[in-house]
This record gives sequence, C-alpha cells and structure tokens, in this order.
Amino acid sequence: MEVEGFYRRILPSPPAIDFSSSEGKKLFLEAIFEGNMEGFFNLNSYFQTQSEPAYCGLASLSMVLNALTIDPGRVWKAPWRWYDENMLDFCEPLEKVKETGISFWKVVCLANCAGAKVEAFHANQSSIDVFRNHVSNCSSSDDCHLIISYHREVLNQTGIGHFSPIGGYHAMKDMVLILDTARFKYPPHWVPLTLLWEAMSTIDESTGKQRGFMLVSKNDRAPASLYRMSCKHESWGRSTRYLMDDVPALVGSGLLKDVPAILSTIFTSLPPYFYQIIKRVVQVPRNKEDGGEALNEEETGWNNIKDTILKQVKETNLFKYITEVLQSEKLAEPTKCKVCTPDSFLNISSTSLCCQAAGIPMGKSGFSEGPCCHDACARICNGAQVANVLVAVSQTEPISGSECCSCGVHRHSPVVLTSILLALPPQTWSAIKDKKVQDDLYALVLTEGLPPLLLQEIMQLRNQLLVLKKCREEGIEDDLSTPSL
Repeated sequence: MEVEGFYRRILPSPPAIDFSSSEGKKLFLEAIFEGNMEGFFNLNSYFQTQSEPAYCGLASLSMVLNALTIDPGRVWKAPWRWYDENMLDFCEPLEKVKETGISFWKVVCLANCAGAKVEAFHANQSSIDVFRNHVSNCSSSDDCHLIISYHREVLNQTGIGHFSPIGGYHAMKDMVLILDTARFKYPPHWVPLTLLWEAMSTIDESTGKQRGFMLVSKNDRAPASLYRMSCKHESWGRSTRYLMDDVPALVGSGLLKDVPAILSTIFTSLPPYFYQIIKRVVQVPRNKEDGGEALNEEETGWNNIKDTILKQVKETNLFKYITEVLQSEKLAEPTKCKVCTPDSFLNISSTSLCCQAAGIPMGKSGFSEGPCCHDACARICNGAQVANVLVAVSQTEPISGSECCSCGVHRHSPVVLTSILLALPPQTWSAIKDKKVQDDLYALVLTEGLPPLLLQEIMQLRNQLLVLKKCREEGIEDDLSTPSL
C-alpha cells in the first residue's frame, strides 16, 4: 500500500558525514580533544526539531536562546518561562512565517528583541578566514553560538535556503558540525567549512542578497522590562524611517523655534499605526483551571521592577514636558475615529478581549483585529492571577491611549513617547540650528544621570531601534525569504 509523504532523506555523503556514523563519532572525539566542542553540549541539551517546514530560523534561534539561558521574561506554558518557536512572534506573525518562512535579518531582529547580543554578516561582508575564526571561537566556548543561513543544494541536499546552528568544529580537517533543525529530514552532520562557506555565499533570490551567519551571545544588559521594539506590523519600516530619518530632518529644518514646537510637530507628524512599532510587556490572567499558579517571588519582583521603571519614566523632566505639550495641544485626548464608531466599542465579547485575557490560557497567540475594550479587560483581569505576554501598546494604554486598533488613529501616550524620545540616538538633535533650543532639548533627553533601571531599559530600546534601522537599510520591509527544507 502506498504511503503518502516522505520518511526522511538519505544524507548525501560525501560531502556530509553523519554525526552518528563511525567516522562522525571519530570526528566528534577528535574535536573534543581539540577543545572545539565546548558549545555543543549546551546546544545539544536544547536541540529541537522544527515544528513546521518553514520554521528552521525560529527553531535555530529558540535553541540558541535556551542554550544561552536567556530568560524570555514571559510564560511559555504556565508556570514555565521557556523559548519555543511559537514564542518568537514579535517580529513576524507566525502564520506568515509558516507560509513564507523568515528572512535573515528578521531572525537578527528577533534575536535582538529577545534580549540577545547579535552580530550578523552577509557572506560578502566577511571572508572565509573571518568566518573560520568565528567558528573556532564559538566552538571553543559556551557563551556564543553561530546560526548559519545557507543553500542546501551546494551540499547536494534537497531544498533551497535553510537555517541551522553550528554545533562544533574539527580544526585539523576544517569541518563544521551542523545541528540540522529539520531532523525529520537529515540528521546532524559534518561538512567541510569551505563548502559551507560556498553555500552561504549564494544569493537569496527573494532578497537579492547573499546569505550569511550571525553570532548570538548573551547580552550584558537584561531584556527590556516595559517595552520592546517590534517589526511585526507591516508599518514598522515606515515608523523606523520616521524616527531615524524624518525626525532629524524635522528638527533641523529651522522652522521650529522652541522645544514645545519641536515636540508638537513630532507628535502630530507620526505615521499611521506608529505605536505598533513598540510592544509592552503586560500581564494577563492565568487561569487556575488551566494549570496556572500564583505569582512566585521572582515574578512579583519583576512586577515591582516594572512599576519602578514606570515611576522613573514619569519622574523625568521629559515626561512632564511632553505631558504639558500634549495637554496644551489637546493631543492627549482620545481622537475621534472616523472609521470606528462609538458603538463598535460596545460589541466586544468578554471572551474575546483585545489583550488576549481570554485567549492566553487556551494557547492562542494572535491579537484581535477589532477595537479595544479596556473596560471589559479591567473587569476580567481584576483580581486574577497574571502572566507576562507581549502585546501592542495600542492594547495596553487605557488611560492615555495610543491608537485605534482598527484604523491607526493616534491617542498619544506620554509614557511611550518619553521612552522613545529618550531611546533616540543623541545625534538626532544635532541638526537643531538654534543653540539655545538645542541645549534645552539635550537637557531633556540626556540619559546621563538616569536611574540605573531606567537607563538599562532605554539603552535596550535604543539598541533594538538601531537594529530595526539596520534591517530597514537591508531592504527587508517587503522581504519574504522562503527557507525550504
């Protein structure tokens, strides 16, 4: 009887050598004696098979994040915090990744937003000798790992683009161990480093750029506690361009005569769906019936840290200034949306809340596309046990608002705007022509002297914003790279 589908593939050898073969085991032992398998053991402890045909990038990254013991800061399955492919949804909708795969720079963005330190290189931005040096350094330590993007056909394997971590290096024979995340297809295997470099030097037809590699290590700073930048919404490229390119041009125009005029112009010029670029770590109910438990001491401590950072943001002179500007310009008041009628806000079922209060215990990860119903959320969440999740700011600012979930009309949030302006690079304001105005603004956005917790939060956001800028410059706004098995 004919059986549908495929049961594995025969590993083409040469050029590859099966890790579990006699020769593969010999290479493993020799590499251990060389000291080039130090990174293998942590990686292998968290080795996972990608759960979807196009999840190779997500599976590679979740392996590496767990191997580096990076705490996701939110619950996987109550009460456990753990990186799983389905947790990596803050730079690209999972349904989109499932259908089209994920690009090289989106994986870089994900790693950065997850709190890791990332250095990424297209093959034509590096050299085989530099790559070999990185492979050797990462393989001889357990505090950094390499994720490679390569073309399978160069290795005589079926499929096209693929991501996987490197698990070790045999220096004498110049071979690397690929921990292939598609274990249902190929087992872990050794390949010549020179051939792998050739496979990484191929052009990804969907982007027009060469593939490459990224070094992922643990960041000295803890992950951001309040907010994280995101490229999940399609407007992220436009919003990044606005912050990194348009704002400097606006303030350097010479037409804005004082700080209130500068701030007011920045706020009134925000592009549609701007607030989708930043997500807030919020709390949603943890249902006892679904295995939820009361907050432990560590989680309570996290909540206290978030409260402290929020308090510190509100104590900055910039926050007070922004609040005054918004109130004077009547920008802090909820904007009347011409698309969403007032009645539409009354049609939200308490079982389909905008901030996933009902969805999380059932394992759902999507957000409602409809308007927010903060009152319903408040009623359901009141007194409930909670778990951390990432949601759009537009779903978590019931008092000051941000923007309509449906049409992108802004209701400005002083806390978010303060955090973003503090996170902008200092050179953003260097084009201001009036020296006094420039000095006045620098006095508001200067990060020196900020409390340590707030400074750490702002530096994380700044780093993530710079990564988004790099991603946009790499042209991935419409990048639909499709890794194939």
